[in-house]
Amino acid sequence: MVTQNWMQDAILYVYALSLLFYFSDFMNESRRFERTGTGLLIFVWFLQTSYLLGRLMAHEQSAAFTPYEYWFAFSWLLITISLVISRFYKINFIIFFVNVVGFAVFALNLYSKPEIGRSLTVWEATRELLYVHISLVLCAYAALTVGAVFSGMYLFLHHRLKGKRWSSIVRRLPSLNTIDQFIAKTVIIGVPLLAMSLSIAVISLIVEGRLDLLLDLKVISSFAALISFFAYVYQKSTLKRPGLQLAKLYLVCFSLLLVNLVTNFFSSFH
Repeated sequence: MVTQNWMQDAILYVYALSLLFYFSDFMNESRRFERTGTGLLIFVWFLQTSYLLGRLMAHEQSAAFTPYEYWFAFSWLLITISLVISRFYKINFIIFFVNVVGFAVFALNLYSKPEIGRSLTVWEATRELLYVHISLVLCAYAALTVGAVFSGMYLFLHHRLKGKRWSSIVRRLPSLNTIDQFIAKTVIIGVPLLAMSLSIAVISLIVEGRLDLLLDLKVISSFAALISFFAYVYQKSTLKRPGLQLAKLYLVCFSLLLVNLVTNFFSSFH
């Protein structure tokens, strides 16, 4: 057994199996493999939802959220978003690539010893703000992660088309214009949510009287990432930069967001 919890093991193994079926579809364009992978992924979603609900019920009398629960919820959000996209839009490969990220996050989280780590208890007097902040920032990260997947897809397709290198994979991808539209949608959703989550974080620090944490590395890097995405919005909406430049810029902005996550190891905030 990988972990001490049978449900976590079941989620891990079924999640991996679903990705194997999606990869088989990726390589051989098999409708049967795609349907099987989707069915298994939906089962994973139900297992994760049940586990998260159980953990939330256990927190009814406590505001102490662990980083383990935080990243578990992030993995759940990525599955949810990918399933919603696949339900309403026919975009090949998006479920596979988004859930490669989701599986990596989930698996690494299991190996991180969930019972060890600091709780997110800096918000002692503002428990309600904690719930709102976590919800907003998780949704923001999930949306912007999906946007990064689309940006990578845009760069890949642009490179193949420019070199006139046609293949079955290229044929199954959506058009560059469609990908660009989806990147824009993730920005429209993710950036405002990120801005709201950061504003709540600042409010909580003011309410707690812990103004010194406004200069914490985590807070500073969070605002740096947010400003970079605002720069992306300006480049797209005002300067009308071409899609290739915007896709590259998006990945730069997302890289700053990843740097922000790394600052958790050096931060006093959470």
